[in-house]
Amino acid sequence: MNTRIKICGITRLEDALLAAQLGAHALGFVFYPSSPRALSPEQAREMIAALPPFVVSVGLFVNATPEAVRATLEVAPVNLLQFHGDESAAYCEQFGLPYLRAIRIKSDTDLLQYATEFRGAKALLLDTWVDGVPGGTGEQFDWGLIPHNLPLPIILSGGLNAQIVTKAVQLVRPWAVDVSSGVERSKGIKDPIKMANFIQGVRDACL
Repeated sequence: MNTRIKICGITRLEDALLAAQLGAHALGFVFYPSSPRALSPEQAREMIAALPPFVVSVGLFVNATPEAVRATLEVAPVNLLQFHGDESAAYCEQFGLPYLRAIRIKSDTDLLQYATEFRGAKALLLDTWVDGVPGGTGEQFDWGLIPHNLPLPIILSGGLNAQIVTKAVQLVRPWAVDVSSGVERSKGIKDPIKMANFIQGVRDACL
C-alpha cells in the first residue's frame, strides 16, 4: 500500500505549490485563530485556486461555531474538513463535506469507541495529547496504543519528521501520514529540503 502524505499548516503559496510538486497528496489550511499557522479564508482561497489537480485541500477547525465554518467555506472551497476539538459526530456531519476526526492520544484513549462514534468519518487522524494544545505540537505518542482492528483508516500524525517517518509507516501501516512542524523552518514556514526528505522517507517505507 502506498501511504498518502498530507502537509498541514500551509500559510504561503510557494510552500503549497512546492509541496504539491514534491508529491504531497493533501494540504492542510488552519482556520483556528489561536494557531501560529492560522490564515484567513481569503488567503486559503488563493492557494486552493492555484493547486494542480488531484491535490486535496483540507480545512482544519477547532471548536468553531457552525456559522464560522460555513462562512469560511463560502470563501475557501476546501475538499475535506478536519476537526481537532470536542466536536460531536452530528456536528461534523452537518456541513455536507467529507471529514476527518482528529483524536489526541493518551494512554487511556479508546480508539475503538471513537471509531464507532465517528463511523461517518473518512478516517481518524491520530495526534499527540498535549494539554491545551489541539495539534501541531511536534511530539510523538506511543504507536502501540493503536488497535489493529480499527474499522476506519488511520492518518498518523504527531512528531513525525524525515528521520522517523520511514519507521513509522513500516510499523503502523497507516493510510496516510500528516506532518506540520516536522517540515518547517519556523512556525508556518515550510522548509523545502525537509519536505522533500519527508516525502522520500514515506516512499522508502512503501518500497
